[in-house]
Amino acid sequence: MLTTLRIKNLALVADLTLELRPGCNVITGETGAGKSIIIGALNLVLGERADRTLIRAGADSCAVEAVFDVTQLRFPLAPLLEENGLEPCEENQLVLKRVFSAAGTNRQFVNGSPTTLATLAALGEGLVDMHGPHDHQSLLHTARQLAILDAFGELSAPVAAFAELVRRRAALEQEKAALIVDEKTYAQQLDLLRHQVHEIANAKLRPDEEAEVEAEHHRTSNAARLLELSQAALGALDGDEGSLFNQLGALGRTLQELQRVDAAARNFAETHGQAVETLRELQADLSRYADRVELDPARLAQLEERLNLIHTLKRKYGGSLAEVIAFGDDAKAKLHSLEQRDAELARLNIALAQLDAELLRSGQALTAARRKVIPRLTKAVTRQLQDLGFKQSELGVAITPTSPSSTGVDAVEFQFAPNPGEPARPLRAIASSGELARVMLALKTVLAAEDEIPVLVFDEVDANVGGETANAVGDKMRQIARARQVLCITHLAPVAAAADTHFVVTKQIRDGRTLSDIQPLTRRQRVDELARMLGGQGEAARKHAEAMLGGG
Repeated sequence: MLTTLRIKNLALVADLTLELRPGCNVITGETGAGKSIIIGALNLVLGERADRTLIRAGADSCAVEAVFDVTQLRFPLAPLLEENGLEPCEENQLVLKRVFSAAGTNRQFVNGSPTTLATLAALGEGLVDMHGPHDHQSLLHTARQLAILDAFGELSAPVAAFAELVRRRAALEQEKAALIVDEKTYAQQLDLLRHQVHEIANAKLRPDEEAEVEAEHHRTSNAARLLELSQAALGALDGDEGSLFNQLGALGRTLQELQRVDAAARNFAETHGQAVETLRELQADLSRYADRVELDPARLAQLEERLNLIHTLKRKYGGSLAEVIAFGDDAKAKLHSLEQRDAELARLNIALAQLDAELLRSGQALTAARRKVIPRLTKAVTRQLQDLGFKQSELGVAITPTSPSSTGVDAVEFQFAPNPGEPARPLRAIASSGELARVMLALKTVLAAEDEIPVLVFDEVDANVGGETANAVGDKMRQIARARQVLCITHLAPVAAAADTHFVVTKQIRDGRTLSDIQPLTRRQRVDELARMLGGQGEAARKHAEAMLGGG
């Protein structure tokens, strides 16, 4: 759900924070007070095009921030954030922010990380559905309508099964396309694959070989220097009159004399003995090391040749020996497939024919299931439409065959006939925003349990509505709000009375500037506002408002 909407320097708003609540949130106010600014701000933070003329006069930029509680969100949010390199949500809060300046600079953020407008829009599609004179209306898209039909009919399992068949067929077609080439290209591919397989196989590579060869090459190429240094160290220990052992002998004799004079100096002689022993061990180790160092030009040449081969294969086939070996295995499999081309083509054609038959059966069964669902859906929605003032209207669903895709072999489009004798037209062709909003409201009432979008925004759902229809609109809002968070801008008191939370937008003048403000109402304040919407502040209007709220 949308918990917070912050707006700064947008149109008549200087700095405003709207704290929304679960259930049905209604926004009312005098015409021109700035109710539409709330919808405009939400559109902006969900990736809609920015209009620089909306920046408040005297300000350099405007900013909108929306905070969503995603605890119960069914939209796959985490993969989308990870895919776009964005920070995960902390404490189940998703924070979207949009800033644009008078100079035309756009900046947008998700959980504090910079992102693109396209990413904001993708998030918006799973978070908010707007209904009214705005473009963010997912129910107008035929793909969304098909998904709604399937959700209403609980057809997710057969749709998923059909999608898997389509995926398998595409994989087979890809295999087949790789085999169907002209003879010249076929011969070239064979030659190339044979060369690659032969080159990698003859190298007899091991995944961990490179480090071993490099280490041995380093030692072998530095053998002369290693021998020189080890022999110099041996000479320093025991090579001439000035060597360490000669000096230690003289030192030992001096310490023994010191001990004879003073028995307390015995420890010095013992320490001297330990030092001599340690240096004897060092001498032995150095001697063995020098014996192992070999000056072997032939071995060095072999190692250099091996390293050159390894680097060449890595440059051609992969960044590591493991990747080179994997490339060789893959090339071997492709070579075997090409060499058995005719047999492979025959196998693939049989498999494709079997899949086509299975797709036909599965597609027909899915179409039949959808046709059974359509009357139930249209009947349920038409009943809701009658409550909303369309006494003789009908909702229809046109289903036509189309090319197989992951959703089946059907194209679906919702159609609406508002008046008897008029032909049904696609929802997207309905001119009246009031009509369209009420059709959407009827659909949402029926589909609220299946729909995964958590926030529904209704603007101008009360256009050309009055009387009992207004009460029905309020009742539908209340029904939908049991399953989803609703944000509704309305001019009708019966619709506003149905809300769980009621906000009012007011226009004020401060320091010579016009400002829009929005505040939640107490019950007493709601009575005042409903009375105003009913046409006055008289006792009759107040009693009517009290009755709407369920109190006397």
